[in-house]
Amino acid sequence: MNVEAYIEHLKNSPSFMKNVTEWRVLPPREAKYADFPDGLDARLVEALARRGVKRPYSHQRLAIDAALAGEDLVVVTPTASGKTLCYNVPVLNAILQNEANRALYLFPTKALSSDQTAELYAIIEDMGAEVKAYTYDGDTPASARTAIRQAGHVVVTNPDMLHQGILPHHAKWVKLFENLKYVVIDEIHAYRGVFGSNLANVIRRLKRICRFYGANPTFICCSATIANPAELAEAMIGRPVRLIDENGAPAGERHVVFYNPPVVNRQLGIRAGSIPETRNIAAGLLRAGVQSIVFARARLTVEVLVRYLKDMVRDPLGNAGRVRGYRGGYLPTQRREIERELRAGNILTVVSTNALELGIDIGQLDACVLCGYPGTIASTWQQAGRAGRRGSKSLMILVASSGPLDQYIVNHPDYFFGQSPERALINPDNLYILLNHIKCAAYELPFADGEQLDGVPDTQELLDYLCDQAILRHVAGRYYWMAEEFPQAGINLRSASDQNFLIVDITDPKKHRVIGEMDRFTVPMLLHQYAIYMHEGRQYQVEKLDFDDKKGYVRRVDVGYYTDADLTTSLKVLDEFDRVPSGSLTRSRGEVLVSSIVTLFKKIRFDTHENLGWGPVTLPELEMQTTAAWWTLPEWLERDYERELVKNAMVGLAHILRHIAPMYLMCAAQDVRVVYHVRDPFTGRPTIYLYDSIPGGVGLSDRVFEMDKEIFRQAREVLAACPCENGCPSCVGATAGEGAKATLMDVLNRMLAE
Repeated sequence: MNVEAYIEHLKNSPSFMKNVTEWRVLPPREAKYADFPDGLDARLVEALARRGVKRPYSHQRLAIDAALAGEDLVVVTPTASGKTLCYNVPVLNAILQNEANRALYLFPTKALSSDQTAELYAIIEDMGAEVKAYTYDGDTPASARTAIRQAGHVVVTNPDMLHQGILPHHAKWVKLFENLKYVVIDEIHAYRGVFGSNLANVIRRLKRICRFYGANPTFICCSATIANPAELAEAMIGRPVRLIDENGAPAGERHVVFYNPPVVNRQLGIRAGSIPETRNIAAGLLRAGVQSIVFARARLTVEVLVRYLKDMVRDPLGNAGRVRGYRGGYLPTQRREIERELRAGNILTVVSTNALELGIDIGQLDACVLCGYPGTIASTWQQAGRAGRRGSKSLMILVASSGPLDQYIVNHPDYFFGQSPERALINPDNLYILLNHIKCAAYELPFADGEQLDGVPDTQELLDYLCDQAILRHVAGRYYWMAEEFPQAGINLRSASDQNFLIVDITDPKKHRVIGEMDRFTVPMLLHQYAIYMHEGRQYQVEKLDFDDKKGYVRRVDVGYYTDADLTTSLKVLDEFDRVPSGSLTRSRGEVLVSSIVTLFKKIRFDTHENLGWGPVTLPELEMQTTAAWWTLPEWLERDYERELVKNAMVGLAHILRHIAPMYLMCAAQDVRVVYHVRDPFTGRPTIYLYDSIPGGVGLSDRVFEMDKEIFRQAREVLAACPCENGCPSCVGATAGEGAKATLMDVLNRMLAE
């Protein structure tokens, strides 16, 4: 059955349609074409024509003109709109005109690097020109590295390799840095929060080294749709950019369906789970032979869905290769193999975290199912864009969870379709991040007296601080690196923690093998002793977690349950930066110490999702200093309401704030956390804290602090929109007690009326 027939099948299915809150058809869009600019090398124009590109889209022409004129620019158009051509044309043209010219391409993932290099190779092959383009990353063999450094016209890499493998060894890359004409930063919307703040500092270091070698490259940035692309690009490269956002690419008809699982207990407002409902929808697409991608927000959800769907298609030998999982933590070789199989059409359903959200070519998919709202409008469109990439008709189904944000989105479709996508935030001047990169910059080139890192007026102060710490030495007007260790090695660009754990399969006692990896902050939740770790739908029991050696040892098992852990968090204020009274509510911001510990885990049965029991977890406590915003609630709260009602209302308010804050901040849900204290030791009153779950903070809580009472107005709207009578998992959460909804609504009305 093709996707058109399946769309009709769904429309004629009463059991499916009764849960649909919105079915919107986005019409196809015609292409807008322009001509290639005069003066392009004929070999390039002819090669593109042979590949079917006789004329560029209108946005491609604008981008090519700007790049040829040496303007820094950012191109913002939807998925599959041909952004690659916007940078390949000016780069290849520059190299054809002068073979000394060089270009550096940065992609957020290795998968994207290898994917885009393949496309670049194809054009070069077609031209028959001596242009050398190479991927330079951790997988590049040592024998090829010298040749790339000497002869590579286009060096394709990722921020991590630029940070650790290229900038510290710039003396080996003289040809690249002396002749660097273009720097391409693709998918810049992926560089938010910690990753983006780190990359902005890597770019500061890159520009400093380029100046040393006498180069001043033009920056070409590309992004999916976000609200502030120019602002993000300018913060990233430290210079003004030209914004090109008029999309000229065609698009096929797209069916966008919002599906709200049925209510199974009307009194408590409890709905059927989003995972079983997603499984049923994905199973229907699988049976119909429609090639589809299922996005889930958590690794565990991906593995549970893979397990369900693989069980549907196993052959007599137990093989189920038509269904695959894809997420961070899989080894690179496994991920490349899955991408190849998808392009070849051998995989019918892939279940992924947002790892496949970026523009990797995974062939022609017809349908996309989202298990839960991804958290931002921009991410939703990016994931939906993975289906129908060739201009054909496509289907996107969003299956809502019972969370307040999901329920708000599916019950207010006009908000989703009418709202502009969110802002992407970075904070390159976060002291924790900045100091690390000043160390790296000093290692790469000594700082002269009075020299500043781009946009950092406090450079001298920071250099003097590093001298006091015996990391730098000030001699004859210069600051020299003197510590023994290599500073780049201790900095992970993607998180503030550099400690990844390896997952080792010890099922075969003769042959232990590494099957995956996991970051330090996730390990206590998913890799504690006796946890069931899931990988490609297979189950492994964690036999031992070696915290010192950063390894988890797992053994293959086949049990009818999976595990989930409970995290206990405590918070202490270290410093208050600001305090602003707002009626009887007081809002503050400052620095806090967050301690978290996993104390127990639950065993949850497949299919029914019932709790089968629990076990203790004995792991060390993790501590983190970060920034927070907090609200000291009015004095009348404790005077006018019973203590139990105050607690229930605060549980509900924390639940709502946790879900709606990421919508305004365009951050992942796990980037901010909310905790409440019925009697806070610092303020002495009921207090709610929202903090950045990133060491040092990246300014997310500062943005919420600036919102004043707006976030409470939105919380009231979410509460009022929920159809339940007395509070339910969708509005006040599953743990809020009796009277939570009525009390919270009364408290919010009083606070907002002041």
